[in-house]
Amino acid sequence: MEPNKTMTEEEFKQRQQTVTLEGIVDEPVKVNYTDTGPGPAIILLHGIPTWSYLYQAVIPELEEEYRVIVPDLLGYGYSDQRDRFDRSLHVQARLVISLMEQLELEQVHMAAHDIGGGVGLILALEEPERIDKLVLSNTVAYDSWPIEEMLMVGHPSWKNKSLQDMQDFLSKGFKDVFAQQDQLTDTFLQGIIAPYLHEEGKLSLVRNAAALNTNETTSITHKLSGIKHPVLMLWGTQDPWQPVETGEMLEKDLPNSQLIRIDQSAHWVPQEAPKEFAAEIKKFL
Repeated sequence: MEPNKTMTEEEFKQRQQTVTLEGIVDEPVKVNYTDTGPGPAIILLHGIPTWSYLYQAVIPELEEEYRVIVPDLLGYGYSDQRDRFDRSLHVQARLVISLMEQLELEQVHMAAHDIGGGVGLILALEEPERIDKLVLSNTVAYDSWPIEEMLMVGHPSWKNKSLQDMQDFLSKGFKDVFAQQDQLTDTFLQGIIAPYLHEEGKLSLVRNAAALNTNETTSITHKLSGIKHPVLMLWGTQDPWQPVETGEMLEKDLPNSQLIRIDQSAHWVPQEAPKEFAAEIKKFL
């Protein structure tokens, strides 16, 4: 397969805007986000240990028809990384709400990957009027997470690791769990890990990992049947971290949902199969 053209990290950052938001944690925080395109708004949410650059190949596929808004979650990418606030799924949900209010958006479509999917489920339950249609991709749910490797990173001792240790760990994680190796270009790999290869970024990723809490999804498992939104699940079937069986469980529990298996992808579907990912979203919307 011909690799998709990869936008560099610097090119991607130049498209980002920065806003200071209040009401997410107990002090104002800086949030970086992309906002591009006309039409109905769709918010794309990334997971751990990525940032909004995960969607660098998806955004061009969507922005001609949709207003595509892609934030860096709190503690991730080039949003606030200071070591002084919580990074839980519920905090990230408040970030989405605050950003929507800042942009004067009453309702959006949402596509969310990994822990971003957990945020999407929380919003669908707690702020249902804010979401029109929901797309989940290899999302956390039930007690499917966190994976052992991220639990390890969340231990405070990891703040003493060298930047080279962090780079090696992150690089291995992408290389080991990428079904479409030709899509794991050097440009993408360097860009996706760049925000965490300095001292503040390294510590921020440790705190992000420490915030991963199974209780945030097990506590809503019994409520999933109450989500009435149309839900599309785009699942890389070769994912060892969030296996397709999790998607199959969600398809049973979410009353208005459909699971589409993407057989040539593992965990990083937006980068491994961006054209298929975007095409299925456009068809669904």
